[in-house]
Amino acid sequence: MIRLRPGPPATVADLRHAQQLAGLLRGELDRVRAAAVAWRNGLGGLLVALVGFSLIRGRTDVTTLAPGWGALVGVLLLAALAAGVSGALALLRAAHGPLAVIPVAALPPAPLGDHQEALAAVRMLRTGVRLVLLCTVLLVAAVGVTWYAPARPDPTAAVAAVSQR
Repeated sequence: MIRLRPGPPATVADLRHAQQLAGLLRGELDRVRAAAVAWRNGLGGLLVALVGFSLIRGRTDVTTLAPGWGALVGVLLLAALAAGVSGALALLRAAHGPLAVIPVAALPPAPLGDHQEALAAVRMLRTGVRLVLLCTVLLVAAVGVTWYAPARPDPTAAVAAVSQR
């Protein structure tokens, strides 16, 4: 049979440690949300700058690219759009919480619920950052393909070369 007995009384150091831990837990979710808002704003600015400056350059018409290269640009841009939207949604989830109503009976106690939400927000923040950076890489790759892919052969040049023989 197991007998439970009171342990030794808490020392002043134990009480201070418990207070510090409780204070860290109380402010944890606010700190994570503030970081998520800062990342969301910074990465949003990066994407706006990238779209505004980088995509204006390059060939304006992908039909001037050699066969297949225009399709590659389209696939890269579609993948970049999917990654960017997913990343933005993850960053919004990290910054503002889930888009759900939780029944009161299912709510965990305040420190535990806040800690669980902070952990979920950090996961979403990491996911959002990775997806937005993937979007950036895909956009740069699409622009690079439009710059450096071979051009479609000019049919009039081939006819002129044959007629000169």
